[in-house]
Amino acid sequence: QVQLVESGGGLVQAGGSLRLSCAASGRTFSPYAMGWFRQAPGKEREFVAAISRPGGSTTYADSMKGRFTVARDNARNTVFLQMDSLSPEDTAIYYCALRWGAVVTAVSAYSYWGQGTQVTVSS
Repeated sequence: QVQLVESGGGLVQAGGSLRLSCAASGRTFSPYAMGWFRQAPGKEREFVAAISRPGGSTTYADSMKGRFTVARDNARNTVFLQMDSLSPEDTAIYYCALRWGAVVTAVSAYSYWGQGTQVTVSS
């Protein structure tokens, strides 16, 4: 089994930054992908970014390119999401997720999920 724990959410003003962390524990054997998703009230969960292991290749949703950066710390089995130039439209619960194999963007392709962390961007 795999456990994922997110942290780093909070309240930030528009234009500000936040860094989310996701620590993975349990039986994690590469290759696998760790992704970030978000869900705003009344909306479906959507892909944000993901990173592969090994290799470290990254994939971003178009609307996040240039503002969000996904990275990993293999020694700590942790993935980060650096979010810059935040806007109120980024307000959502952010989830990390893990799947065995390559990076894909489909929500349904990920087997393990964290509990989520709230990000609120005020105008």
